[in-house]
Amino acid sequence: MVKEKAARLVYSSDPLVNQKCPKCKELLCECHCMPEEDATRYKGPVGLRIEKQGRGGKTVTVIAKLPRNELYLKNLTASLKKKCGSGGTYAITEKEGLIEIQGDKRELIRATLEKDGIKVK
Repeated sequence: MVKEKAARLVYSSDPLVNQKCPKCKELLCECHCMPEEDATRYKGPVGLRIEKQGRGGKTVTVIAKLPRNELYLKNLTASLKKKCGSGGTYAITEKEGLIEIQGDKRELIRATLEKDGIKVK
């Protein structure tokens, strides 16, 4: 029985074959990145919670169940950070997008998201 090796592109002069993924920098034919969701079609409610564990006693407000779209998360994080007057970051997991804002800002974030038309649970 002969085992087949996984064929990997070593060299090609064709520019269409040589395109690389902007996220993982692999060739497009070998890319394993998850596709981004369209943020305009997102209708589900987002989860709003407080986390303290594993953060040295600091309080962080976490907004979960957001669409997995990096540009959308980046813009929403920037606007929330400005409105709250605190720091924060965003992350994309396999299932959802997350935003973390420093401090207990639940009421301010809830009001801001509902004003933008995003349902908050």
